[in-house]
This record gives sequence, structure tokens and C-alpha cells, in this order.
Amino acid sequence: MVNLVESPKPLLYGLMKLAGVVPYTIEIEPGTKMNFWIPKETLKKPKKSDKNSSVEPKKPTKPAILFIHGFAAEGIVTWQFQVRSLAKKYSVYIPDLLFFGGSYSDKPDRSPAFQAHCLVKSLHILGVDNFFLVGFSYGGMVAFKIAEEYPEMVRAMVVSGSVLVMTDTISESNLNRLGYKSSADLLLPTSVKGLKTLFTIAVHRPMWFPNRLFKDYLEVMVTNRKERAELLEALVISNKDVTIPRFQQV
Repeated sequence: MVNLVESPKPLLYGLMKLAGVVPYTIEIEPGTKMNFWIPKETLKKPKKSDKNSSVEPKKPTKPAILFIHGFAAEGIVTWQFQVRSLAKKYSVYIPDLLFFGGSYSDKPDRSPAFQAHCLVKSLHILGVDNFFLVGFSYGGMVAFKIAEEYPEMVRAMVVSGSVLVMTDTISESNLNRLGYKSSADLLLPTSVKGLKTLFTIAVHRPMWFPNRLFKDYLEVMVTNRKERAELLEALVISNKDVTIPRFQQV
């Protein structure tokens, strides 16, 4: 049976390529890879005399923007409309964070700092020295970590639907208010009922969708449950360990 969430992806990917971005996989180190959508014009075509050489990225010629997605969906699904709006004037980079959209690591670190480290290392490989940074939800917390630890790379930053850091007090307060025992129970639903509840919480005005669509979403979007649950666990830190960074960006 056709999956209603997965089946439109070839069309989406085709539209994104027309808009100027293409998929590219980076092996950061053995056991760790990240999938990106990067500007098509940054890929060097191999010389005709060297048919066996791979296509390698070069430095962008336009200002670079890095978009970091949240927990709901992979990068290109989250930011597809921004690509079409910005790709003509900016070099758009959209990664899939580790354990989303095929990105993976066999390392045990699940912290936002590790996600930030992998993103920055990937950008160095892609020839990106500095960029505008946009983060949403979980991606916003990764964005804050990039701005904190690599301030020389971040020209400016926009973050939506996020907090600077997820403390145990904030986490417990939100979970108690919503009636959940853990973030994994809320953000990694296993049933249509749970996904509908999450959808109701996440949007201002919920729209009606058939149960079939929710089932298909659960099948293809809520993957790597064990690793994503570990990401959520690593996100929460004790109040006593919180330090507020001073961001240099204006």
C-alpha cells in the first residue's frame, strides 16, 4: 500500500533541485555521516579525463544560510518553502540532524553539543566559513550551541519555538502541564491517538486529517526511536549546571 507521507517525496525532491539545492552525504568520521541539501552550484564537476573522481563541494559564492530542523520532520520537509524563497540570493544548506533522514552516528554522545560539532565539521568540509543560522525547536537549541561554541562562524541567528537550554525545571513543568511522564512519550508517539495529541499541542489551529495519514506519518517519520529518546534525555540538564552564554552576534 502506498504511504501517503512518503510517496510525495520524489516530487518534493524534484522541486528542490529545480530551486537550486541537491542532496549530498558527508562522512564526518568513520561511523558518523550527515545528509545535507546544498547549493547545486557548489558541486565541482569532475574533469572528463577523470571519470572515476567524485564530485566535491566548493566554497559558496553567495551568503550562506544554515537551517536546522526540529523533532517533527527531517530538514528538507521542514524548510522546503524557505528554499524556494531564498535560494536565488543565498547559498542554502539544510542538514538532517543525527538520527533523522538517514544521518547516523555510532558514537554514544547524544548531546546538542555533539550535533553542533558534527554540523560545523560538515560545513568546513563543504567550504562554508561563516553563515546565517536559523533553528526551530530542538534545532534551535543546537543552533544556540553552535553560536556559543563557534561564534566566529555565525553572522546572525534566528531561533523559533525553542529555549536557550532545557533545564530539568522547564522539562518537568511542561510535562506535568501536558500530562506526560517523559519527553519521549510526548514527542515519539506510538499510536495515532498519541500523534493526534501531539499535533493538537504543536499547532495553533489543528486541521482535520484522516487516520490513514497519521499512520503513514508514524511509519516513516518517527524512526530511530531508541536514539531519539536518548537525544531527548541528553537535552535536559540540571538547573545548577546552567550557564548563560554571552552571544557576540547582533
